[in-house]
Amino acid sequence: MKIQFRSIKLDKNRLNTIGKLLKRLRPYRVSFVLSLVLAVISVVLTLYVPILIGRAVDCIVGAGEVDFVSLSSILIKIALCVGVNALCGWLMSLCCNKITYGMVKDIRTEAFRHVQKLPLSYLDAHPTGETVSRMISDVDQLADGLLMGFTQFFTGILTIIGTLIFMLTINPLITLVVVVITPLSLAVASFIAKRTYTMFKKQSEIRGEQTALIDEIISEQKVVQAFSYENRAEERFNEVNERLKKCSLRAVFFSSLTNPSTRFVNALVYAGVGVAGAFAAISGGLTIGGLSAFLSYANQYTKPFNEISGVVTELQGSLACAARLFELIEAQEQTPDPILPETPPNDDGRMEFRDVCFSYNKSRELIRDFSLTVHPGQRVAIVGPTGCGKTTLINLIMRFYDIDSGEITMDGINTQSMKRSELRIRFGMVLQDTWLKSGTIRENITMGRPDATDEEIMAAAISSHAYNFIRRLTNGFDTVIGESGGSLSLGQKQLLCIARVMLCMPPMLILDEATSSIDTRTEKHVQDAFVKLMRGRTTFIVAHRLSTIREADVILVMRDGRIIEKGRHDELIRKGGFYKELYESQFAH
Repeated sequence: MKIQFRSIKLDKNRLNTIGKLLKRLRPYRVSFVLSLVLAVISVVLTLYVPILIGRAVDCIVGAGEVDFVSLSSILIKIALCVGVNALCGWLMSLCCNKITYGMVKDIRTEAFRHVQKLPLSYLDAHPTGETVSRMISDVDQLADGLLMGFTQFFTGILTIIGTLIFMLTINPLITLVVVVITPLSLAVASFIAKRTYTMFKKQSEIRGEQTALIDEIISEQKVVQAFSYENRAEERFNEVNERLKKCSLRAVFFSSLTNPSTRFVNALVYAGVGVAGAFAAISGGLTIGGLSAFLSYANQYTKPFNEISGVVTELQGSLACAARLFELIEAQEQTPDPILPETPPNDDGRMEFRDVCFSYNKSRELIRDFSLTVHPGQRVAIVGPTGCGKTTLINLIMRFYDIDSGEITMDGINTQSMKRSELRIRFGMVLQDTWLKSGTIRENITMGRPDATDEEIMAAAISSHAYNFIRRLTNGFDTVIGESGGSLSLGQKQLLCIARVMLCMPPMLILDEATSSIDTRTEKHVQDAFVKLMRGRTTFIVAHRLSTIREADVILVMRDGRIIEKGRHDELIRKGGFYKELYESQFAH
């Protein structure tokens, strides 16, 4: 009973996947109907040719007894049928390509658009490589299956139906022989197809795991080499690759049984028609031309079964890939923006936290009953040991994660009542981890303000002290850098991120170890620039080097998700609490 239940569930999943694919076929229904019409014309012409050939055979009675007039007329008809059939086949291919690659484009666009709406919790929980594999490899395999399905599946079915009709018009008794043996071919194909779906699904999952591993190892190649991790990385890859090989071999082996199995059954059909037709011809119930046409029909009747079995096998892999793709597309989006969003009446920069609670894992609390009032223009420094909730607090301010309970307000407006874009446009962020895209230096600086003038870009670069290295590059601001900054140093990347914020001049700032990768001399200049930038702006500073926050208006000392101390630097030192311990641990001799 357990096996039967799993089989039913599997079939239901496949039916759901097919239903989702058909739903995405709607925009291409005109092309789909046209391809069906062309398929019908092509099949009818293909099946009419054997009748013409049979008549041509009957025109040749014997040596010197050939009806050339009738034979010539028949040959012209055959040529016309073949020509029109070729044209229909070409047009049908165009329609099928338009449907297939149009659907694939739509699905890939839908998947990419959906990824932009997924919460960070989903992206943090799923390897990047696996998500990339679903959007590229799985979509490509889905395209192959759809193309085979549209070009061969429907044509094959129409050929089978049409052949039966034509054979019935020639000799119903021999047709009965064909119909009786046919279910055996279908049973064999169905038996194998049901077992290959699970194998192809497992293959797609392992391929996604492999893509994730490759992405991780290549993107972190410097770390791999620095820690001599090459051999272990190769071992991990070989283990995944071996599992993929075994799974792929099983899937391909079982799927490859379909075609020879159906060919064997089809050979039985052809032999049965030949024997039955021979007896019918001997008894005078069938002409030689009729037997020739019947044998041709028997061959055409069995051929689609081989094609369809191959298509069905390919579709198993495609449906497995489509199922994984729809899992991504249907993953729950982040909480939608309110229908009637509120906007702060001004940009004073007053932030308030009231009894905020949050945890990444609901079974383990992180931030509990967090309350804080940040006045306009204040510089708030957040310090504490690793894992105390400093960066998490920034994630909550920016609504990268939504709080579990409590309230965060900006200028009196609950941030959850605002559109995320409206909230985030009010902040400028400079993080310890830099992010640069492939493109020019100019494009990376103007990411927040694409309409900035050259004078404004130059001023931002000078203020951030990025101009010193930019002017030494081959093409200055038009120098193209690769993914994640290419050959730029960590300090240069961070200076570009600082220039990006200085160009936007947002009303509030978030600095998370913003100068951690900059040399001491440049850091002093950048700190001076930050002092000017922070003037009149509410600023949150996450710091590990406590020397950078001595001038902060208020320092929050966090531990285990709570504020345990609060005050200015001198006040906290005089208190002799946890902050003093942290400070002295960094400057102890």
